Amino acid sequence: MASSKFSLMITILFICTLSLSFGSISCKNDFVTNQAALFVFGDSLFEAGNNNYFDSLPGFRSNYWPYGKTTFQFPTGRVSDGRTMIDFIAEDAWLPLLPPNLQPGYSSSQLTYGLNFATTAAGVFAATFPGVSKDLGTQLSSFKNATRVLGSKLGDAEARRVISKAVYLFHIGANDYQYPFFANTTTITTTTKERFVDFVIGNTTNVIEELYKMGARKFGFLTLGPYGCTPSMSITDPTKIGSCFEPVSELINLHNQEFPKVLRRLERQLSGFKYSLHDFHTSLLQRINSPLRYGFKQGKMACCGSGPLRGVNTCGYRNGPSQGYQLCENADDYIFFDPSHLTEKAHGQIAELIWNGSPNVTAPYNLKTLFGL
Repeated sequence: MASSKFSLMITILFICTLSLSFGSISCKNDFVTNQAALFVFGDSLFEAGNNNYFDSLPGFRSNYWPYGKTTFQFPTGRVSDGRTMIDFIAEDAWLPLLPPNLQPGYSSSQLTYGLNFATTAAGVFAATFPGVSKDLGTQLSSFKNATRVLGSKLGDAEARRVISKAVYLFHIGANDYQYPFFANTTTITTTTKERFVDFVIGNTTNVIEELYKMGARKFGFLTLGPYGCTPSMSITDPTKIGSCFEPVSELINLHNQEFPKVLRRLERQLSGFKYSLHDFHTSLLQRINSPLRYGFKQGKMACCGSGPLRGVNTCGYRNGPSQGYQLCENADDYIFFDPSHLTEKAHGQIAELIWNGSPNVTAPYNLKTLFGL
C-alpha cells in the first residue's frame, strides 16, 4: 500500500516538473484527502525546492545532478539523493508530496493539504545567510499570504477549520549558530552564548505564537541535530579531522536544553496548544557514532563531496566545474549524502521516529497521534 501511495506521488511530481519546465501547462494537483494539512517551516533539512524559485546563489540550490538520483532520478531541489523526512511523513499521513510554496502553478486546492515554506540556509534571523534564503519571519509572511488565498477559495469559516486542524512542523535555528563561523562575524564574541541562544529561541517563539493567534493548535518540532559533527564541520579544524566542531556543538546543546522548556511553558499558557518534539540530536548522533547498528557503513564521511571525509561541499560542481567531486556507489551505505545533509535512507529512519516514535524519542505526542487529535 505504501509503495502504491508513493508511486502516485512520484507520478504527480514528475508531471508537475515537466509542466513547469515547458511553461505551457498549468500544474494542478487536486489530490483529494480528508487528512489534516501539513505546513512546513525551516531550512535545508525540509527543503523541497523553494530555492529554485528565487534569486538564490547556485551554491544554495540543489537542482542539479546527483541530487535526487536515488528515488526521483532527477534533481527536485531537495538536498538529498532522494526523499526527505517531509516526504516520508506526508506519505504516512496519506498526504501527497507537499509543493514548495514558491513553485509557480500549484492550484489553490493544494492548500487544503499543506505547503512547504522551508528554504536552504534559512535561519530565524534575516541576517543569517542574507539574500540566499527566506528567514523564518519571511516564511510566516508567505503562510499568511497563503491563508488569504485559502480564505478566498473556501470561505473564511472553512479556511479557519483547515488552519486549526493542520499540523505545523518546524526545524530552524541551526544555520543561525553555524553562520557566524562561516562568515567570520563578531556575533558570538559580542554577546554571551546564552544570550545568543535566547535570541534564536525568542524569535522562533514569536512565530509560533503568531501562528497560534491565527488558529494553529498542533505543532511539531525537532531538536537541532549534532551539526558540529557533520562532515563539513568536522574538517573545520585541520588538526582534528573527524572530531566535532565544539563551538557549534556548544551552541546547539544550549539550544536543545532550553527549547523544550519554552514548549512546556507554551503548553501551560496557550489553551489547546499541543506539540510533538523529536530528539533529532540523539537520533542522528547515535547513527553517526554507530552506523553499522543502523544499517550504514559510513557515519562520518559524505557520499558526495571532496577533500577529507568528502567534507568540502563541491557535490555536483556546486561551486563550478573547476572543482571536482567524488560520488559514492551506494548512497544507502552513508548517513550523509553531501557534507551537511542526509541521505534518503537516513531521512526515512528519522521520519519513522518522528511519526511513530515512542515517548523516549518523540514526546509528549508523536506526529501520528498529533494528526489524530
